[in-house]
Amino acid sequence: MEIAITILQLLCAIVLILTVLFQSGSKEGLGAIGGMAESFVTKSKVKNFDSKLHKLTIIVGIVFTIATIALNIISLSK
Repeated sequence: MEIAITILQLLCAIVLILTVLFQSGSKEGLGAIGGMAESFVTKSKVKNFDSKLHKLTIIVGIVFTIATIALNIISLSK
């Protein structure tokens, strides 16, 4: 059981790192001033993808936390 939870925690850590890295930044920077801003269509697609990544990050973070607590309880009971 401990090995399965450890593997789950490792997979969650990898997915959590990837979802955070794939999220776009919250600021446009100076690109909007110079006319390099994205169009409305691409911006809405990016926001939709970012919202899915945000939800996935929250879910995986909760699973990671539960797995960490479970591993701690298992190790204390030995």
